[in-house]
Parts: sequence; C-alpha cells; structure tokens
Amino acid sequence: MDDAVVPSIRNALPQAVVLVAAVAGFLWAATLVRDRLRRGLPLVEPRPHPPVAWESGDVAVVVVAYLLGASLLAPAATDPKPLFDRLADNVVLSLGTMLAAMSWLSWRGATWGSFGLAGGRGREDLQIAYRGLALVVFPLLMFAAALNAVVRYEHPIVDFLSGQRTAAAAALVILSAVVVAPLAEEFFFRRVLQGWLEKHFADDPWTAVSLSALAFSLAHAGQGLAFLPLFPLAMVLGFIAERTGSIVPCVFLHAMFNAVSVFLLLSQPSAPAVPAG
Repeated sequence: MDDAVVPSIRNALPQAVVLVAAVAGFLWAATLVRDRLRRGLPLVEPRPHPPVAWESGDVAVVVVAYLLGASLLAPAATDPKPLFDRLADNVVLSLGTMLAAMSWLSWRGATWGSFGLAGGRGREDLQIAYRGLALVVFPLLMFAAALNAVVRYEHPIVDFLSGQRTAAAAALVILSAVVVAPLAEEFFFRRVLQGWLEKHFADDPWTAVSLSALAFSLAHAGQGLAFLPLFPLAMVLGFIAERTGSIVPCVFLHAMFNAVSVFLLLSQPSAPAVPAG
C-alpha cells in the first residue's frame, strides 16, 4: 500500500467509526420509536412537575446579567485575546452567570427542584439521553455535512484546535464543550426560558418548546449554518424537558452530542463539519 494512503485511511477511520455507529444507533432508535407509537406508549414518560416560580422580569434579569458579563469579557478590537484565554473566559462567564441566575431565582422563591436538577433518576435520565442521541446524531451529521458544503462551519473551538493540539488545549475544549456548555445552556434555554414559556403556553407546550429551540439556534448564529441542524436538536431537548420537568437528561444528551463533535475534532488533522451546541 502506498505510504501516502495510510495516513488518509487513518485520518478517515474515526469518521467511519462514528458514521457506522450513528447509522446503527439511528436504525435502533427509529425502531424503538415506531414500536412505542404502535403500542400507544409515550416516547418519554411524563413526570409530574409544578410550573416554575419565575416571571418575565426574572428572565430579563438573567439575560441582562449574561449580556453584561459578555461585554465585560469581550476582548478589545485593537488587542484581541488569545483563543485559549477567550475560551477560558467563556467557561468562567457561563458558570458565573448560571450561579448568579440561580442565586437570584432562589431569592425569588425558586427551589432546587424547580431548577430541573433534582436527582434520583440517573439511570432513567441516561437511558433517555442515549436513546435521544441515537435518534438525532446520524441525521444531524448528514445535515451538517451538507450545509458545510454550502457555507463552511465556523466556531472558536475549531480555530483553536487548528493551531493547538496540546493536552491543555484538549482539556479546555472538553471542559468547555462537553461539561460547561451543556450544563449552562440547558439551564438557561430549557429551564429558565422554556420553563417560563410553559407557564404562558400551558395549553400549547409545543409553542414553548419551539420558541426556546429558536432562541437556542439563533444564539449559535455566526457559526456558518450550524444553527439550522441545532434547531431540531433543540426541539428534542425541549421535548424531553417539557415531559420530565428536568434538565438532567437534556444535559446528558447535549454533552453526548458535543462529545461526538469534540471526538471528531480531536481525531482529525482538519476540523470536520460537525456543529457543537
């Protein structure tokens, strides 16, 4: 075999493994969905949960706090920070804003359970998450690849890994994309925003889910056309949150989805077209 061909095969192997696993998972999940629908069973078992305690003013406070933090951390145009520092700043901003929002909402009467973080159902939440991942990852990979052929996918993490492949860089990317982003984004979009919308659209939960999903996808504008495949992902996440009143399975699913993206990024010499939410 030509020596030049071996690296190409080696570079393509991770994508091939992910693709085969994604196809197999999709077929399994689609069969599971079909069987549950035929038997008249819900796709996700509903859990009783009370409406959230916060109102529109509280949501506005959280949004303003996040935007204020982002403006304070934004690098000056004449002296931009290195990408490593910007990613680290974003981790601090996400966690800091989340903790500040939880403190404010707690002061306003919210409980730990109303944050959608109640435990005790870890196995069930993981089951919901990996079934959801199996259902969405293959079509979203194909959708993202098609869109990337039209408009190239852009993301700070892609730029960051294009110039750095050190252990510290990989650890920061994993922390940012697989841990912090799923936790913070599910809290803000699926609990704070969608939870409030569910109160106002109590007779039409799909409106609340759709509006939250739209906000989530638009928050990722500026990354090529990545916001388009992120919308159906957000719809699945929102459906799970609406049915369970919990963001724990949503965080698991979001983290797994981003982990697939990070795996492909770290295993390839050039970044593949896979959006990370």
